[in-house]
Amino acid sequence: MTGSGEGWLSDGLDVPDADSGLWVSGVDYIAGWREAREVADRLNRALLSVGFELSAARAVASTNEEGRGVVRLTGWPDAVDRLAQVLESHADGDGGAA
Repeated sequence: MTGSGEGWLSDGLDVPDADSGLWVSGVDYIAGWREAREVADRLNRALLSVGFELSAARAVASTNEEGRGVVRLTGWPDAVDRLAQVLESHADGDGGAA
C-alpha cells in the first residue's frame, strides 16, 4: 500500500545522505523497513477508514542509519491539522488516549 509500484524495493528507504556512505555494511536495513512498512500500511488503512485521502496525509515507511524501522507521517498542513482534531476528539480529559 505504501509502495509506488516499480520502485517498491527502494520506496521509503530514504536514509539521510545514503549516497555519502552512511549505509553500514552488515546492517539489515530491509528488515527494519519491512517492519515499518507493515505499520505504515496499517496506519494508512486507518486514515482511509476515517475519510482521509492518502494524497493529503499518509504514513511512509523508512529506516534510520542503524537500520531501525521508522514511520513518518507526511501530509498537507490542513490534512494533518484535521488528523490532530480527530485524535484530540478521542483523547480523555487528562490528555491521554481513551
